[in-house]
Amino acid sequence: MNTYENITLKCAECECDFDFSPEEQEFYNEKGFSTPKRCASCRSRNRQRKNDRRGGGGGRQQVRYEATCSDCGVETTVPFKPNQDKPLYCPDCYKKLKENGTI
Repeated sequence: MNTYENITLKCAECECDFDFSPEEQEFYNEKGFSTPKRCASCRSRNRQRKNDRRGGGGGRQQVRYEATCSDCGVETTVPFKPNQDKPLYCPDCYKKLKENGTI
């Protein structure tokens, strides 16, 4: 088990100092991400610029498909075409199953 300590980093974009907390370090390590080079504000701005260039946001809606929750039977929508071979869950059931470690 790794022990993390708070680290102060300098943003490559705005050159401000920002904290890289132990919790963030653990998350980045678990996901296999490298240490961030930008502060949270610059990362957010950068994501927004990329999204704007791709035509995202700006009123464009994501295609959603109707589905029935495999656990409680409620009608819901999902951002992918349902596959009859795999169970689908409404947000409430998904959260409950994820918290229980079932999925």
